[in-house]
Amino acid sequence: MTPAQRAFERLQAWPDLSAGPASCGTGRALCSVRDEIVHFHSDRDVDLHLTHRAIQRFRYDLGGSTAIRLVPGSRWVTVHLDCDADVDLLLSLVSIALKAHQSRPPADLAPGPPGPTALSAPPGCNFHRVTVLPRAAAGEA
Repeated sequence: MTPAQRAFERLQAWPDLSAGPASCGTGRALCSVRDEIVHFHSDRDVDLHLTHRAIQRFRYDLGGSTAIRLVPGSRWVTVHLDCDADVDLLLSLVSIALKAHQSRPPADLAPGPPGPTALSAPPGCNFHRVTVLPRAAAGEA
């Protein structure tokens, strides 16, 4: 089982998330009542929808992780899953994302009907905007 499959199975069991197709057209999504939260694009690459405020709050921590890719101006972060620690990191970040979306001010809401189709992020996730290079294995330089 790939890291993304493990993460998807664990997150799909969360009561605040439901599965469906990703709005970007590639992969599967897990959605809250208000927004798409996670896109699973491949066996290792996942986009996570954080709010601008959450990204700013955790910017230095996110930027210090070899598993995370940030795209300037995007409210999505890309998580590259290589190991169980990356899956655990994703689960922690999904928890932060859910809380951030629940406490998001109404002014941050996009116009349109409530639910996963009313995304507040800039158009689309980071799919095709991020290139993830494999990390060096332990002991390699």
